[in-house]
Amino acid sequence: MSKKVLDSYSLLVYFEHEPGYEKMAEHIEKAAGSMQNLLLSVVNWGEVFYAIYREYSLSRANEVVGTIDTLPIDIIPADMELTKQAAIFKANHKMSYADCFAAALAKLRKAELITGDKEFEQLKHEIKINWI
Repeated sequence: MSKKVLDSYSLLVYFEHEPGYEKMAEHIEKAAGSMQNLLLSVVNWGEVFYAIYREYSLSRANEVVGTIDTLPIDIIPADMELTKQAAIFKANHKMSYADCFAAALAKLRKAELITGDKEFEQLKHEIKINWI
């Protein structure tokens, strides 16, 4: 199984049972059955937290991040190398800074990005994308 990176879009789809939920559930099940966890930048973790908090409540946001802790997902800190690559993507593309961290993590880890966010279309020649 190749390394896979999640963005906030993919996790929000999963937690809110939106279209693409089934594909996300499959990715999570596969990761649970393998020795290779999915990867998530701490910046994208924060984006999931604030999106759920804003839409629902602090209590619901805490529930969601508590659930993330139980899933086969490794939270990757934003070190200098990751932040630099995210900044390079931001300088060269019209996309959110948080999305740049997901893309940077995929690029640096030579991993596949799991997303349904069309903003990543512009990076299809720089990173591998698995569309949900």
